[in-house]
Amino acid sequence: MAPFLVIFATFVLAPALLGIWMSLHDWDFMLENRPFVGLDNYLALFDSTSAVFEMFWNGMRATAIFTVASVPFLVAIPLALAVMLNRRFPGRTVFRAIFFMPYVLGVAVVGLLFRFMLDPNIGIVNGLLGTSIPWITAQPWAWISLVAMTVWWTLGFNTIIYLAGLQDIPSELYDAAKVDGASAWQQFRHVTLPGLRTVQLFVVTITILASANMFGQALLVTNGGPGDSTRTALIVMLAEGLESFRMGSAAAMSYLLAVFLGIVSIVQVLAMRERRPRWQS
Repeated sequence: MAPFLVIFATFVLAPALLGIWMSLHDWDFMLENRPFVGLDNYLALFDSTSAVFEMFWNGMRATAIFTVASVPFLVAIPLALAVMLNRRFPGRTVFRAIFFMPYVLGVAVVGLLFRFMLDPNIGIVNGLLGTSIPWITAQPWAWISLVAMTVWWTLGFNTIIYLAGLQDIPSELYDAAKVDGASAWQQFRHVTLPGLRTVQLFVVTITILASANMFGQALLVTNGGPGDSTRTALIVMLAEGLESFRMGSAAAMSYLLAVFLGIVSIVQVLAMRERRPRWQS
């Protein structure tokens, strides 16, 4: 326990406290002194006349668009794959590995791969389709590209989570449903979905949190464009803190985003406290 506490304090607690301290100061690397400003950095994010207001909320809007667009696919497609891969058929283990394999790649590898594949001029996608679709230089194609890339890259993780949940559902429930004449859809609706309720809540929550923290895909593939349409909140924070050297303002942005994500986590915890199916009691 002691080593864990040391690691937690060093790499989690201390940076978090330092971030809060920075957000309460005019923490500019270009200034010799870093005066205490209280909540001014936070208030500026709600002041329409401030320099950071429009930039930050445009980033939050881009983050929300990506989250709303990607989460349904990142929940539904892995669930469908997990149901199929949970059945017995030759080569099942190989297919499981194939679907999970992209997830082990780093975002830099995936980002550069899709950047060249989707290039409007030399990309292989337009070459195969025989078209000149501006996948990364115009909307809505830029969002479609980022969502498709993220789904391909990360669906393996949620698929494995769903598979673990499916294997925890007693097979006797399916046998009883078949005896009662239930169709495949009825078994899925009345046995599989209730049995996966806790897993579903977990998957939805972590997927929302991960999508809200989308950074590398937009930076590497679209560079926040076209215009600033895919410039997510994390890209805004990067520019504010490491390019403009206003670390106090960037820290305030990060903690405001953390508040929104914390609300999502609380909703998950409250939802998981609901009564489970009777066979799980």
